[in-house]
Amino acid sequence: MLRRLNKALPELVLAILIYGVFAQCIGIWMAEDKLLYSTGLWIGVILAIGMAIHMAVVIEDAVSIGSSQGKLIAMSLIRYIVVVLVFLCIIYFHLGSPIAAFVGVMGLKIAAYMQPFLHKVIIKRQGRGEYSKESGMEE
Repeated sequence: MLRRLNKALPELVLAILIYGVFAQCIGIWMAEDKLLYSTGLWIGVILAIGMAIHMAVVIEDAVSIGSSQGKLIAMSLIRYIVVVLVFLCIIYFHLGSPIAAFVGVMGLKIAAYMQPFLHKVIIKRQGRGEYSKESGMEE
């Protein structure tokens, strides 16, 4: 389903999850309250995955339907309002560490940089090259 939405989206989600596992392994040793760190981190990771999927849906709608700039701005604002509301819930209900949740959300940014490298690793592991229509060359 994710691949139908955007070709790079499954790899982006995988990169977010890899980042989450890495942040869990590193951060758990430094956290005073390990449970709050873990729940905060994974709430942030899930939020990052949700943001990535939402962005892909909005971009697909904008390209296929030709949405107005106002709708794109509104959808971006909705995405950020949801993030703020989730953070407020984390703080108010003590669901996790807000700092760890922020670290988890930053997984979206880190994954955006990791995705091209992850794509090359996946292609090499599968033992095939991909033909790029734009360049006419194998990647």
